[in-house]
Amino acid sequence: MDGLDDAALERVAAYFKALSEPTRLKLLNALRPGERNVGALTAEIGVSQASVSKHLAVLLAAGVVERTTRGTNSLYRIADPGTYQLCDLVCGQIGKRFASEIAQRTGFIAAAGARRNR
Repeated sequence: MDGLDDAALERVAAYFKALSEPTRLKLLNALRPGERNVGALTAEIGVSQASVSKHLAVLLAAGVVERTTRGTNSLYRIADPGTYQLCDLVCGQIGKRFASEIAQRTGFIAAAGARRNR
């Protein structure tokens, strides 16, 4: 992000904002195999069609997904597969943090138990 002007940083922030909602992340996961229509996405993630459409509109506006219309059917797909790499990187970092926290808690619990058993 070094050297980006304010307008460019606003676009970056909008992209991350689009990824900041769990339902949108579910939609991205549902699009991993390829393009899908709203009905299929609704059935897969278990939310209303109106909700899926609203979240897809946010992802579309941010450039995260693309839409193709075939007749009366709109099909959505991921715009850039690199988005999955970004999400996987973030999930990996969160996993490392959780593992570290668990190790710290386990050590604390073990130490507290040893003191109690003296």
